[in-house]
Amino acid sequence: MITLTFVYWVLGAYFGLLAWRGLRDRANPRRFANGAFWGLIALLMFAAEHLPNKLVGACVVVLAVLAGFGGLGKGDYEETGAEEKQTQARQLGNRLFWPALLIPAVTLIGALGLKYVRIGELPLLQTANVTLIALAIACLIALAAACRMTGQTPWSGVEQSRRLVDSIGWAALLPLLLATLGSVFEAGGVGQAVAGVVRSVIPVDNAFVVVAAYALGMALFTVIMGNAFAAFPVMTAGIALPLLVHHHGAEPASLAAIGMLSGYCGTLLTPMAANYNLVPAALLELKDPYGVIRAQWPTGVVLLACNVVLMYWIAFR
Repeated sequence: MITLTFVYWVLGAYFGLLAWRGLRDRANPRRFANGAFWGLIALLMFAAEHLPNKLVGACVVVLAVLAGFGGLGKGDYEETGAEEKQTQARQLGNRLFWPALLIPAVTLIGALGLKYVRIGELPLLQTANVTLIALAIACLIALAAACRMTGQTPWSGVEQSRRLVDSIGWAALLPLLLATLGSVFEAGGVGQAVAGVVRSVIPVDNAFVVVAAYALGMALFTVIMGNAFAAFPVMTAGIALPLLVHHHGAEPASLAAIGMLSGYCGTLLTPMAANYNLVPAALLELKDPYGVIRAQWPTGVVLLACNVVLMYWIAFR
């Protein structure tokens, strides 16, 4: 059976390659910091569950120190020339998007279809984490497809991803860190505190008002935290489960799915989502660092309003 450990091993191998290549990149003035940073993440991916909690915590502190004092640097990357890139782009055209589109397609097929495939008495994919495992498999298939289509090697993919990751720096880990922070908040009782505030402010017997509070809360908490994964455990445990599922009998699967989408609306509105809104502006060298947010906030607001109606209609069908 393929378990979530497979995903961690793939990620550990990837980060290990980043660390090894970063240490060898003499053009990078911060090559030792880069190597140590990605190397520590590789170690945690491979062995965190077998290490003492205090040692894992110490590794996280070291990561913060490496990112905060001097940060990570950029070096020299193996890549083709500008003319060759333009020639290949003209030849391939829109086919360049095919490997990227393979990722959601294969993930959907794997999550819906492979969970029924069994080898003996065991399922092929671990049932509890089938979507994440399917996503990892989809990324590997997309990498193979991209190499086949462009005539490049998998090492080219690693090297070019290293260029992008080095440009983004520590912010590439923000989704992981903020998702973890959301779990910490929930363990600390923030969700129950939110539920208490909501009960005292809104009429909890009105299902539509509670739905609006959940959707808006997901968006606003995402604006503050910068990541919908951080908002989800807090708002779902504080509003969705006790007030909508248990009190009003809402259907939990659709409620949670649209709740996450409401949080993503908040992602479009906040500079705290640096890896989505500030990093692209820096990579594209936009004059306005908040240009991405200015362009997309109307979409976020309209989509959030649609989510409130959709959530109420679907969760109470």
